[in-house]
Amino acid sequence: MAVVVITGCSSGFRMLTAVEFARRGDTVYATMRNTAKADRLRAEAAAAGVSVEVPQLDVNDGGSVNAAIEEVIRHNGRIDVLVNNAGVSARGPIEDFDDDEILAIFEPNVFGVIRVTRAVLPYMRSQGSGTIVTVSSFAGRVPTPFSGIYSASKHAVEALSDALYYELHPFGIRVVLIEPGEFETQVFDNLLLARRFTDGSAYLAAGRRFAEVRDKLAGPGRRGDPQIVADAIVDAAKADQPKRRYLIGRDVEVIAGMHKTMSDEEFEKAIRTMLDWWD
Repeated sequence: MAVVVITGCSSGFRMLTAVEFARRGDTVYATMRNTAKADRLRAEAAAAGVSVEVPQLDVNDGGSVNAAIEEVIRHNGRIDVLVNNAGVSARGPIEDFDDDEILAIFEPNVFGVIRVTRAVLPYMRSQGSGTIVTVSSFAGRVPTPFSGIYSASKHAVEALSDALYYELHPFGIRVVLIEPGEFETQVFDNLLLARRFTDGSAYLAAGRRFAEVRDKLAGPGRRGDPQIVADAIVDAAKADQPKRRYLIGRDVEVIAGMHKTMSDEEFEKAIRTMLDWWD
């Protein structure tokens, strides 16, 4: 039975991941910034016949991070798995984002990952074991128009994970990266849209056209079941020899295959043809 800490568990596959770990017999600390939003998580856990702890942890606040991790250590003496799952999504052309908006994206998506990982590492090093699973996005590998800032934050996470993989190997700590495509979660309801991406934006017409094509490709019911991502996270954490990266979703598997085998020019042409939005 592992002691598992997960960030950002109020909804989506983050919440499902907490329940899945508990279902498999682990002691789960499903943290979130606002524990008043824990009712749905507790209901899902109760329906599955399990329970989870819900400590407060705000990845944007170093004091909150340290307090939550210390609480887990006081009760258990160890942390076996950390799942970095908290974050925000964003959309808009790069030019239309103001500095404070960019910081609001990088704060949880990048700095938050660093804060929580840094807080657990002394304990994992002393144990000589542990697994760090960080949820990135396929956008961190292959950016799309109007997701540049979000993709940049996830690309930073990819770099952090790659470096940690080498740095932590001598201490027996495993590092795994999860790269989901589009799934049916609340991330789209909580999207941060660039405030200047409005009627005055030079990019508005192209942005609307791209959104129409993107939504048509995703379509009703075409986004994947988020339980698939939750299962992949738990499977990766429990694998004897986990892979460094897990691409999750049929959409990203197809695009990743194209990106790997094509030249930049061929890939650009294929994507432009697929999206049919760029004259």
